[in-house]
Amino acid sequence: MENETSSMEKKLSDEKVIVIDFGGQYNQLVARRVRECNVYCEIYSYKTDIERIKEMAPKGIILTGGPNSCYEKDAPSYSKELFELGIPVLGLCYGAQLMMLVLGGKVEKAPVREYGKTQVHVDSTSPLFADVAESTICWMSHFDYISKTASDFCVTAHTADCPVAAAECPDKKLYAIQFHPEVLHTVEGTKMIHNFVRGVCGCTGSWRMDSFVEESVKQIRERVGDGKVLLALSGGVDSSVAAGLLSRAIGKQLTCVFVDHGLLRKDEGDEVEAVFGANGDFDLNFIRVNAQERYYAKLADVTEPERKRKIIGEEFIRVFEEEAKKIGAVDFLAQGTIYPDVVESGLGGESAVIKSHHNVGGLPDYVDFKEIIEPLRDLFKDEVRRAGLELGIPERLVFRQPFPGPGLGIRIIGEVTAEKVRIVQDADAIYREEIAKAGLDRSIGQYFAALTNMRSVGVMGDERTYDYAVALRAVNTVDFMTAECAEIPFAVLQTVMSRIINEVRGVNRVVYDLTSKPPGTIEFE
Repeated sequence: MENETSSMEKKLSDEKVIVIDFGGQYNQLVARRVRECNVYCEIYSYKTDIERIKEMAPKGIILTGGPNSCYEKDAPSYSKELFELGIPVLGLCYGAQLMMLVLGGKVEKAPVREYGKTQVHVDSTSPLFADVAESTICWMSHFDYISKTASDFCVTAHTADCPVAAAECPDKKLYAIQFHPEVLHTVEGTKMIHNFVRGVCGCTGSWRMDSFVEESVKQIRERVGDGKVLLALSGGVDSSVAAGLLSRAIGKQLTCVFVDHGLLRKDEGDEVEAVFGANGDFDLNFIRVNAQERYYAKLADVTEPERKRKIIGEEFIRVFEEEAKKIGAVDFLAQGTIYPDVVESGLGGESAVIKSHHNVGGLPDYVDFKEIIEPLRDLFKDEVRRAGLELGIPERLVFRQPFPGPGLGIRIIGEVTAEKVRIVQDADAIYREEIAKAGLDRSIGQYFAALTNMRSVGVMGDERTYDYAVALRAVNTVDFMTAECAEIPFAVLQTVMSRIINEVRGVNRVVYDLTSKPPGTIEFE
């Protein structure tokens, strides 16, 4: 594993920008924006040693925002040496304030807090603001402000309430921005980040999916040799792209085990088999385990969400273990880990651990294997999708809606039964079909139907009914940490409602969930 990691880092270090995370909520977004400039980027905690940063020899460094005040005792900080390496540094919000404070400037509580879309006046002669309008809309979010710049810095942007919205010292390649260029609300933010990584840092933009796929195939072949690889294929985007990549590299040396737990979307199990099974386009060994009844029996009378999650996860391990024992010893266990899994599990940046991912951290001890192989570990979700297209995986699979590991088990409130699964599968299929017909399937972040545990009186065909209510959910999100309800045209919702009530047995009411995240979550359980 070490050989592969070092060779990959060597391949990417010629053009790497690193993000130093101070606990900001947009840390992943910063890295994604850099990669959109075709420049490779990784996230590291502010606790990362300066010697490690020197070893990486990045072309540029970006300091994220954070929830603290940099002048407070024990606030996250970094040594002055970081700004003396000769490597271009861009500080964002907290990162900008920290840069000023460490280099001799002054940061204080702002007399007026700025939050939201703000008109910013920039000096377009700054390399950071090349081709940016002199008056542009940016996203502000700060309680503190830079009251005095460090020596040799000149102010390059301001607002009505913020005298130092940006400052720079071009001779030392140091740049500070009080606002957040990484969020979409900053109209020309992507241009600013592009100006930094491609202009100031001199990156050429060689990070592309076609070269990633080609290089990964080569490295997988070298690492695996004539060994055997086992992959748990869920049918989701990540594991499907991992399967496609491994198949191209090693063919029949790969065995994919697809556990159909009966909690997939309608016809999804058959769709996965059609792509990766014996009649599909990929050269691999495919095993489908139909474990629906086994799961329904385990979930009988279980209503508590976390217990359902635990049962579904543990039963998957048991089924996978049984199949693995039939196969025998393998050399590698492959996983569809992607970069957000690593960061959110606390192994990348400094932001709070959001959730534990089954394929990050503790390695399973129920399969006889020598090493773990994670071919997508460096990629964000949008990059995984692009890699999937490069590999020839059908668009309907590559752009499939995000789907939780426990499947419909957490889109059914209360006890899970075969009948309830049928109801939510049918309702969800209608919802997705109508969203696609309306041309909204690529513009909405995530959408699905869930089955509530509420039953209510209705009238259908002059007869009284007492059936379930289906809840429709649709949100737009950039990072899945926050989300807003999507505004689906009322006529589309009306069509979906009418079809579900008329076509799905057991449903007499359809509701639309308007809740944002926070206070709600994207999934129901």
